[in-house]
Amino acid sequence: MIIQLEEAKLKLGSLKDQVSEYGKTIRIDELRATAAEMNAAMEASDFWNDQAGATKHLQQLKVVKDKIDVFDKLKADVDDTYDLIEMSIEDGDDSNTEEFLADVAGIEEKLEHLNIEVLLSGEYDRNNAIVSFHPGAGGTEAQDWAQMLYRMYTRWGEKNGYKVKLVDWLDGEEAGIKSATITIEGTNAYGYLKSENGVHRLVRVSPFDASGRRHTSFASVEVTPEMDDTADIEIRDEDLEITTHKSSGAGGQHINKTESAIRIVHKPTGIVVGCQTERSQLQNKETALKMLKSKLVEIKLRENLEKIEDITGEKSNIEWGSQIRSYVFMPYTLVKDTRTGYETGNIQAVMDGDLDGFINAYLRMFVKI
Repeated sequence: MIIQLEEAKLKLGSLKDQVSEYGKTIRIDELRATAAEMNAAMEASDFWNDQAGATKHLQQLKVVKDKIDVFDKLKADVDDTYDLIEMSIEDGDDSNTEEFLADVAGIEEKLEHLNIEVLLSGEYDRNNAIVSFHPGAGGTEAQDWAQMLYRMYTRWGEKNGYKVKLVDWLDGEEAGIKSATITIEGTNAYGYLKSENGVHRLVRVSPFDASGRRHTSFASVEVTPEMDDTADIEIRDEDLEITTHKSSGAGGQHINKTESAIRIVHKPTGIVVGCQTERSQLQNKETALKMLKSKLVEIKLRENLEKIEDITGEKSNIEWGSQIRSYVFMPYTLVKDTRTGYETGNIQAVMDGDLDGFINAYLRMFVKI
């Protein structure tokens, strides 16, 4: 057991160096200086005169402080564990070996997670994510596949400590969904899930085919960062087609069955948003408009457009050749990402929300840690 402690000590020595490199990567000294400057700025007598500016300042300060606190705790954990293991080796005491090994594994996992977070440097990566699901051609089979993806991302969000909220739901004709939208709320939700935007392909023996034939189905996942109320965008009333309808589907008894659900079509682009899970028609409309603003801003930025009016509304077809990932249930089991080449044979784990391998592989494509 002492040998295991020696190996753990060596591992921690390496982790110390990696933590130091991580500190350089996030520019920890600059972050400390920034936090000090921002704290000093709050002492000004006119700080609260601009409420919006003060609120934004506090939000930015929290981001900086969170990064500093995470680094300091990780460094302290490495140093403390190293010292304790060193003392145990000197005393010939191996009674806490298993606990120390678990601590080292936890530190290694945390550092890996933080190194991935470094890659989330986009302007809206820290935002909540709006995730919408749409089946491709193929009727019931494709609609069922869209619902399977809805379940997969809901599970991913819950497993990772995010708050998942159903916003809109339209039942399929026989099974599955014609469309659904959820918000996944929490730090870096969009940064992680932006990798999932695109067409997903399914190959399986269809449960809806009495002949037991193999089917290929497609569904799209649309991921947009949720914008706050400060998003600078004007939407004209004449550009909106607003309809109301009764809520239905996955919300169960908590969904209001009156004509409170809202669906909005942005006529210039063809973008459709809906909300049915709020308590009133007014709240549903406000949420739907917020979603529309988020989608328009995201498209404008992604396509490097000068103004919202330049958005054409063109969309790629949900079909063969446009998929970002394939999920094969039959004749073998395999999930493979066409962009990164990352794959796994444990398809059930993936459908239960184990997507981190795919997400991390995508993020690593752009920046080498």
